[in-house]
Amino acid sequence: MKVAIVTGSSSGIGAACALELAKRGWSVVVNHSKSAAEAQKVVAQCKDAIAVQADVGEDADCRRLAQAALDKWGRIDALVNNAGTTKFVKHADLEGLSAEDFLRIYRLNVVGPFQMTRACAAALKAAQGAVVNISSVASLLGTGSSVAYGASKAALNAMSLSLARTLAPEVRVNVVAPGYVDTPWQHAMLGTDKARAAAERYASFVPLKDYARPADVAETVAWLVEGARMVTGEVLFVDGGLHATPPR
Repeated sequence: MKVAIVTGSSSGIGAACALELAKRGWSVVVNHSKSAAEAQKVVAQCKDAIAVQADVGEDADCRRLAQAALDKWGRIDALVNNAGTTKFVKHADLEGLSAEDFLRIYRLNVVGPFQMTRACAAALKAAQGAVVNISSVASLLGTGSSVAYGASKAALNAMSLSLARTLAPEVRVNVVAPGYVDTPWQHAMLGTDKARAAAERYASFVPLKDYARPADVAETVAWLVEGARMVTGEVLFVDGGLHATPPR
């Protein structure tokens, strides 16, 4: 038996990761901050899972989330730091972001993964486990939903390198950096018509001529936590080749 905690897993990429690992025989902690009903729907599709409410921006919640896995199964083999947030602001609109916006975004996108990794570190070491942090191609290209978002994901990448060194040799730490992913969150934030248009535009200029679905990200995460014995400190782009595309 192997046990994974997936933060922000009531929908979208996080839910896909939880379901993919469950399909492979893992026991899973499905985490949510507010979406209890959605989290329970994910749990219902897993063979062995529990839902735990926790705000990863709060250290006490992170430690409680880790303890929930230990209380239930006595081990933690993988941590997938997926929970995050953003604010949609055009990059040229420098007045559109406040210091409070930056702090709110960093709280979940950077501080949260750090606190979760710290809370799980001892158990992950004991299990010779793995951490996967969900970043974004915006971390490399300086793109994305806002300047603050891209900057937070770049910070997450840098922190992941540090943690890969710090937690080695027992724990591997890697990053998955998607491009556009067709998720319910995109539809909720942009509206369905704009989300579909954004996906089609993205597919038109990336080398693979398509955009990712949550399952594409989940498959990569599963490979990193189940195999990839000699891979740590790596950033894997699941972006259809956007990071290799000349600037437009």
